[in-house]
Amino acid sequence: MYAIVTSGGKQYKAEKDRIIKVEKLDANVGDKVELAVVMLCDNGSVVTGAEAAKATVVAEVVAQDKAKKIVVFKYKAKKNERKRQGHRQPYTALKIAEIKA
Repeated sequence: MYAIVTSGGKQYKAEKDRIIKVEKLDANVGDKVELAVVMLCDNGSVVTGAEAAKATVVAEVVAQDKAKKIVVFKYKAKKNERKRQGHRQPYTALKIAEIKA
């Protein structure tokens, strides 16, 4: 059984005991979080719409961390203009505890 959940404007595939990294949530490590369900799949039968919205996915916050650094480099050719920046996107690691249909 798995569910497609939404968090932070993105969708993730959630399976029991799997760890997913979502956009940063305001929660402490060890807290339980409920995620909105978009689609639910159980033994080949797919449920969507209002029936899937009744289902809930409960996840536990495992970590609050930052992703690997990316380098943003902007320049203008032949003008000696260069700008180098780094960025680390914060995320929340969630462990899926249970999927209630």
